[in-house]
Amino acid sequence: MSLVELIAQADERGLAASGLACLDRCVPLLGGDDEVLRPVWASLTDGGGDWGECLEKARAALDSADPDEPGEDEAALLARRMLGAAPAVRDAAEIRVWADACSVASLQIHRLLDPAEDGAGSVDQRREGRTEGMSPLVAAELRRQVTVLELLAEHGAGGLRRALEVSVEGRRVLRAVVSRRARGRA
Repeated sequence: MSLVELIAQADERGLAASGLACLDRCVPLLGGDDEVLRPVWASLTDGGGDWGECLEKARAALDSADPDEPGEDEAALLARRMLGAAPAVRDAAEIRVWADACSVASLQIHRLLDPAEDGAGSVDQRREGRTEGMSPLVAAELRRQVTVLELLAEHGAGGLRRALEVSVEGRRVLRAVVSRRARGRA
């Protein structure tokens, strides 16, 4: 099943976890620490806290720069926009739009940061299942997005811990890419 189909079939919790996982993997671009989104993840559990309140605290911790600040690269701008667009209320319709946008943005971020050339004209082709000639970083991000949605579809709230683990793995990979890129510029 393609990523687009998985998003279309996901419930509100799966969509929220999907969007949050995409954002979480991009935290290295925002200068945040690894724990900054942990309370937002916890809010997805039954009785785990208020999504909006946890999200606002994370925004305050990560929102050190203006999203349109000159000098910030495109990948960081996309990550800031993901954070800024997160709905304050976990309304299914709003979360669906946000999760879909996060999926596109995260794949685009990985495409921008991957030194290997991605053969697709757009990330939409990847989301629809056309994976021929995909660059390694984009391929790994696509797999992570699919895995998160499948885990939540199969296990509901019980899949959150594993979804977070998938996200943490992706964050470590992106942190290494960002670090390598910074060393290359120095």
